[in-house]
Amino acid sequence: MVNRSNVVGVMLLAAVFGLTLQLFAADAKKEPELKDVVGVLPKFAIPMREVGDRFQNIYFAAKDGNWALAAYMAKYMNGAMTPASVTKPAEYAVWKSFYGDTFAPVNKAIQAKDLKAFETAYTAVINDCNNCHQGMGYGFIKVVKQKTPADVGINYAVKSEPGDVPK
Repeated sequence: MVNRSNVVGVMLLAAVFGLTLQLFAADAKKEPELKDVVGVLPKFAIPMREVGDRFQNIYFAAKDGNWALAAYMAKYMNGAMTPASVTKPAEYAVWKSFYGDTFAPVNKAIQAKDLKAFETAYTAVINDCNNCHQGMGYGFIKVVKQKTPADVGINYAVKSEPGDVPK
């Protein structure tokens, strides 16, 4: 036999469940605020990790004559830092200056396919990175030239031209 209190309980439970669904649906339709979007963007450490991997890959691409891959890695190394322009603008300004000035000789050597100039510029960048890390309080992060590339699933020996990178 159906108990009246059981019926009321089921109805109450259904009403609470329905109200909960309505609240979730209303919340899902709410437009995110700018602070919500900025809050999920990577700050500086995550993009910097990608920068480090791409930087290491540039060396192996240039060394093996895959100049397009070196140019591609350099281009997207810079692009990886874009979120920091919003999340860490002061640090991004340092990055922008680094890429536009300190890293420029690496890009120039890649475009010229000049391995000797590349080696010199690449080594200078390693030193500058370490000095910058030290100056910003991250002296425990020491960049070294790796013995193998960060991404081992790429053929670094494909012969290519720096201009082969799509715009």
